[in-house]
Amino acid sequence: MPGAARPVEGAARPVKVVAFGGGHGLAASLRALRHCSPRLELEITAVVTVGDNGGSSGRLRAERDAQLPPGDLRMALAALADSDPAHQTTVRLMQHRFAPVGNPDRRQEPGERPAPGEAWQPGRTVRSGAAGRSEDTEQQGEAGPAGADGGKAGWGNVDRRIASVGGKHDPLAGHAVGNLLLLGLLELMDDPVDALAHAGRMVGAQGRVLPMACHAVGIEADVRDGDPARPGDVVTLRGQHAVAVASGHVEALRIVPSSPPACPAAVEAIREADWLIFGPGSWYTSVLPHLLVPELAAAIVGSGARRLVTMNLAADNETLGLSVADHLATLSWYLPELRLDVVLADEKFVGEPDPVHQAAEALGARLVLAQLAVADGSPKHDPESLGTALVPLLGPDR
Repeated sequence: MPGAARPVEGAARPVKVVAFGGGHGLAASLRALRHCSPRLELEITAVVTVGDNGGSSGRLRAERDAQLPPGDLRMALAALADSDPAHQTTVRLMQHRFAPVGNPDRRQEPGERPAPGEAWQPGRTVRSGAAGRSEDTEQQGEAGPAGADGGKAGWGNVDRRIASVGGKHDPLAGHAVGNLLLLGLLELMDDPVDALAHAGRMVGAQGRVLPMACHAVGIEADVRDGDPARPGDVVTLRGQHAVAVASGHVEALRIVPSSPPACPAAVEAIREADWLIFGPGSWYTSVLPHLLVPELAAAIVGSGARRLVTMNLAADNETLGLSVADHLATLSWYLPELRLDVVLADEKFVGEPDPVHQAAEALGARLVLAQLAVADGSPKHDPESLGTALVPLLGPDR
C-alpha cells in the first residue's frame, strides 16, 4: 500500500533513501544524510532537477546544446563526496570556478558568482539563502516575460557580460571545472547514468546522483504581477532563472516538454526506496518539478516508501507571500495523490505551528519540529543538525 513502511531488519541491509531537489537545498539534504552515518546505514540516491538555464549551465545549454545542465549535478556529487584528502582535492577542483583573465588571483572560491543581472566582479562572494536555489541560477541576467528572453528555444538567456573582460570574450570566465568535466563525460558516454557514476567514482561519492529526466527540460510559470510594467496581469515567464527571481505570485507551473522521459534508474530507485525525501530547496524550481514528470509522479505515488518533506527556513523570491502551510498545499495541488508521513520543520522558523500541523495532517503526515538552522541564527540549514533530526525518523526504530 502506498505510504506503508517497508520492513527494515536492523543492520541486515541499509535503509534506501531517495532525495529529490537541486542546488544548495539538495546539497544540504545530502550532507545531512551523510551526517547520519555511522548511527544509521543509508543507501543514498539523489534525483536532481534538470531545468537550470542560468549561468554556466545555461551557457552550456545554449552554446553546446548540453544534454543536461551540469551545475546541480556537480553540487550533488560534491555533497556526497568522500572526506579523504584525495577525494576532497578533486571536489575542490570540480567546484573551482574560472575567474576572468584580468583577475590577479584566479583562485575563485566555490559558490562565487554575481547577483542576478550583475557583471562578474572578481573577489565578490554571493551565498545562497536558506531555500537554496539552483547552483548556477544567479549568474544569469534576468529574463523577462514570455518571448522577451531571446535565448535558444526560449530557455537559454545568457548574460555574456560575465564572460568578457575589457570587451574581449573570455569563454571560461564563470564556468566551474566540474561543469566542463560533466559536459565532457556526457558527450563521451552514451548514458548519463554511466557518466555520473564515473564522476561519482572520481570523488568517492557515498551514494548515487541521477537526473530526474534523461534530457534537459524547460520550466515556465504563469505569474501574477510578474512584469512590473503590467501590474495585476498574469504573464508567462520561461526558464528556471526567470521563475526563480520573479517578484509576483506563481499561479501555475509547467515543465517543457510536459512528458519528458524520466531517468529509468531514478524510477527504479523510487520503487525500491524505504524513504523519499523532498526539500529543502527552491519550491517551484527545485522541488515541484519532480512531481511534474509523469513517470516520476507515478513512481512516487506507487512506491511503498515512506515520504518526508523538509521545509525551508525562509521564503525566497519565487515563494514570497506563501506560508509554510501554503508550501505543503502546493504539493497536493500538483500531485493530488501524494501522501506524506513526516513534515520536518525548524521550531524557530516554522511560525505559528497549528496551520502547519493541519496542512501536514491533510497530507497524512505528522509535523516534527527540531533545531535545523545554523547556530548564528541565519535562515540556513545546518547539515549536522538536520542529520541529527533525521536519524530517529529514518532509522529502524522509528
